[in-house]
Amino acid sequence: MDSNTELNQRIVVVSGLPRSGTSLMMAMLAAGGIDPLTDTLRTADDDNPQGYYEFEPVKQLRQGVTDWLPRAQGKAVKVIAFLLEFLPASFEYDVILMRRALPEVIASQEQMLLRRGEDPDKVSAAEMSRIFENHIASVRTWLKQQRHMRTLEMDYNRLLAEPEAEVVRLVAFLGGRVKAEAMLPVIDPELYRQRKSE
Repeated sequence: MDSNTELNQRIVVVSGLPRSGTSLMMAMLAAGGIDPLTDTLRTADDDNPQGYYEFEPVKQLRQGVTDWLPRAQGKAVKVIAFLLEFLPASFEYDVILMRRALPEVIASQEQMLLRRGEDPDKVSAAEMSRIFENHIASVRTWLKQQRHMRTLEMDYNRLLAEPEAEVVRLVAFLGGRVKAEAMLPVIDPELYRQRKSE
């Protein structure tokens, strides 16, 4: 298998905490030329006007449901950080780990829960921040130990502030598989609503 074929067989995994910019990254990759592995079960709404780009079988990774992974080769799929460890080592992955200021992640989640009529105060913001911070730290450490995974960390806040520079990093990481000029228009500052306090 030549290097280009091998590159095109790798699975691009977009990961991170919920509400950290994973849907934006999926939309960017789709525009840039990498087909997303998605279904139509979760449609766009006020919280994600561009869509969620989710694939329902991913949620069963913990139960060992991995028969869909061959279909993901050469494509992009969204896998939340909590499920990364259940991806089998028999595939090669390019992981894009989205990071976002935790106060924004928590504020965004609270707004989403309120829209759904759910109680956003079941867990305090301080406790949720501690849980998320510890989890992301452990995920970053774990990723560095995985030989079958290459990882690029992308900061959502920086992506909105300096899109050209961040897209250049993304194109380089993916070996030129995506087109920068096609991805840049997807980055819409109007969708950046839960901003951290200055």
